[in-house]
Amino acid sequence: MAPSKKKHASSQPCIIPGGFAVLSLQFNSDSAARHSLYVKEHKVRAEKSSHRPLDRTLFVLNIPPYCSEEVVKELFSQFGNVESVELRDHPGSTQESGPKLSKFFRPSGKQGFNVGYVVFKKSSSLTAVKSHPHDVPLVVCTEQRPVRTGVQKWIQQYTESFIHPDKLQQTVDSFMENYDKHKEEEAERQKKEAEQQKEEEEGWVKVTRGNKGTKARPHSEAANQRTLRKEMRKKKRKELMNFYTWQHRNTQKEHIAELRKKFEEDKQRIALLRAQRKFRPY
Repeated sequence: MAPSKKKHASSQPCIIPGGFAVLSLQFNSDSAARHSLYVKEHKVRAEKSSHRPLDRTLFVLNIPPYCSEEVVKELFSQFGNVESVELRDHPGSTQESGPKLSKFFRPSGKQGFNVGYVVFKKSSSLTAVKSHPHDVPLVVCTEQRPVRTGVQKWIQQYTESFIHPDKLQQTVDSFMENYDKHKEEEAERQKKEAEQQKEEEEGWVKVTRGNKGTKARPHSEAANQRTLRKEMRKKKRKELMNFYTWQHRNTQKEHIAELRKKFEEDKQRIALLRAQRKFRPY
C-alpha cells in the first residue's frame, strides 16, 4: 500500500483569531490528555514598565494551577534564555499600590488558571515560540524536573508554610531598616522644603560655609534684582489685600444702613394699618 502523499496539518504552528499561537502542554510523557496554552507577543501601548519590554515579552493565557513560575521558566527555556516570569490572576499592569512586602506577609494567591508574562533576553525567542509546531507538546513533569500534584503538593505546601524564626527576624529587621531610612530621608526633604519656602517668603538667602579652599561668591546684580522684584510683589499684594478689606467693611456698613431703613419703614406701615383698622361685622 503506497503511503499517503497528504501532509499532516498539525505539524505547522496553530494560529487562532486574535493573533494567539496555540501550544500543546502535556503533564508527563505517559499522559494521554493534553492542555492548550495561548501565547502572543505582549504589545500594550499603555505599558511603560521596564519589567515588560514590548519586544521581548510573551503573554501567555490558560496556565494550569500546577505550573509555578519556576516550571514556566523551565518550559520556555528551550526557546531561549528567560529573564523573568510573572504569573497573575488576570491581565494587568505591574504597578502595585502600597509597599513591597516579603513573601512571608503576602496573602496566599488563588488556586486557579493564571496568565503569565515571560520575558526573554532576546527578541528572537518570541519568533521561536510562535513557530513551535502544535503537535509537539511541552512536557511539564520530567525526571530532572518533578512536579508534585495532589496530596504530595498539599504536604509540600504545608511544610513550606512553617517559617524559620531566624529568616523571619532577618526579614523584619531589613524591612524596618529600610523603613527608618525612608522616614529619615522624607523628614530631611520636608525640612529642606520648609527652609526654602521660608527663604522665599522672607527674601533672605541662607549663607553656609562651603568646602575647604573654595572662595565665597558675591551676590550678582541679577540676584539683587530678583530679590527686589519679590519684595515689590509682596508690597503690592499687601496693599491690594488692605484695599479689599476696606471695601468689604464699607459694603457691610451700607448693608446695615439699608436694613435699618427698611425696618423703620415697616414700623411706620404697621402703625398706619393699626390706626386704620375698624370693626366691620358685615
